[in-house]
Amino acid sequence: QVQFVESGGGLVQPGGSLRLSCTISGPITVSETIFMYIMAWYRQAPGKQRELVAHVLNDGRSNLADSVKGRFTISRDNGKKTLYLQMNSLKPEDTATYYCNRFPAESEYWGQGTQVTVSS
Repeated sequence: QVQFVESGGGLVQPGGSLRLSCTISGPITVSETIFMYIMAWYRQAPGKQRELVAHVLNDGRSNLADSVKGRFTISRDNGKKTLYLQMNSLKPEDTATYYCNRFPAESEYWGQGTQVTVSS
């Protein structure tokens, strides 16, 4: 069974930085096929719907939500089948559980996510 595995979250003070990583588990041929497509980071804050944070094409071109532009960077290493989210100048409103998935998301691939808490 294929699933995304997120890591790198934690507690950070406002203005701090974190780097999230996402890998894919499962049969090699299936996981490689899945990772070929557009990949994305999503987040869900308590009491809110899950939202798209950023997505990146296979060639590295990316797009970010207005709320994180200039602060977050999404990237991918296709050889390692790993997705990254570099988060700088973090704000309390960035507090959420962060998930990776394809774009558009496939419900069967959601992982456990990684918790990011921005607080002083």
